[in-house]
Amino acid sequence: MKKPHTVYIHLIVVCLLFSNCYGGARIIGKKAERPLNIILMIGDGMGLAQISAAAVVNGGLSLELFECIGLVKTSSSDDYITDSAAGATAYSTGQKTYNGAIGLGPDSAALKTILELAEARGMATGLIATCSVTHATPAAFYAHQKSREMHLEIAGDFYGKGIDFVAGSGKPFFSTERLIQDGYRVHTGQISPEYVNAGKKLFWFYNDSTDLPRAPERGNWLMTASVQGIKHLSNNKKGFFMMVEGSQIDWGGHDNNAAYTVNELIDFDKAVKAALDFAMQDGNTLVIVTADHETGGLSLNGGNLKNKTVETHYASTHHSGIMVPVYAFGPGANLFTGTMENTKLFSNMKQLLGL
Repeated sequence: MKKPHTVYIHLIVVCLLFSNCYGGARIIGKKAERPLNIILMIGDGMGLAQISAAAVVNGGLSLELFECIGLVKTSSSDDYITDSAAGATAYSTGQKTYNGAIGLGPDSAALKTILELAEARGMATGLIATCSVTHATPAAFYAHQKSREMHLEIAGDFYGKGIDFVAGSGKPFFSTERLIQDGYRVHTGQISPEYVNAGKKLFWFYNDSTDLPRAPERGNWLMTASVQGIKHLSNNKKGFFMMVEGSQIDWGGHDNNAAYTVNELIDFDKAVKAALDFAMQDGNTLVIVTADHETGGLSLNGGNLKNKTVETHYASTHHSGIMVPVYAFGPGANLFTGTMENTKLFSNMKQLLGL
């Protein structure tokens, strides 16, 4: 039998190890305090190989600062390989659905999303993406349509939702008049801090395009949007929910273009750092970083740490069924460790926000 003091020492060591995973939150039994705010960040198509490649090329990533890490199974309700619509719907509603569905269950019935639940609670909400806000991932947080290709109908679901901060592209799908009637102050171009004040904000990158340029041409747009979005939403004393998507990591995978993928992931990681910096200072914010699926079946066959280069190989131009990582920091971060279905992220967020 071990001596009592030895057991106590082991318990202290275990507690210290687990305390790192709570992001400084006070531990109550096996649960951490509930966060006031949640920032969900989705790197579309971002798998471990993409992260590993970007870490080598960039000489490190902010993602490496997270200590609560898990793995997510990504299959949809009708296919081992999910698409972004079904993957994002699982995160936003807690139910697996068929590929192509936006905010609907497998029976095509509309499901309440985490953003809609937060809005009903009086929380502030935000959506940021490096693509059209009618694309599959952002759309799954506010729209309810049978097909991800129904951009005009998806845009129609946006009106009246009350989302407080929106940044992306897709202006041709929307009516500026209706947005103004909804109370939005609409801006086009780079996001200037002077525009971020009271009222609902919508920032279009372009006037007449449904897409954004690649990371090198965007500059620090995604990071700036994230910083300003946090600043705007954090004025709400009831807390906020914000979803940020690094959309074009996926596009680089579909193109089998490693440089495109890596540049987009490094750009996304800058936004992650902005969210992490805020959470570390705030103490009441949970940051969750994950992917809806992996794209391209990417493998790394070699590399040079000194020269910051990697050798890549793609297995396909489509998505894969490989599990993706989930990183978490802040109150409740411990719930995102281990292996889980993608639907678990919704139930964890709902539980932690008390929705």
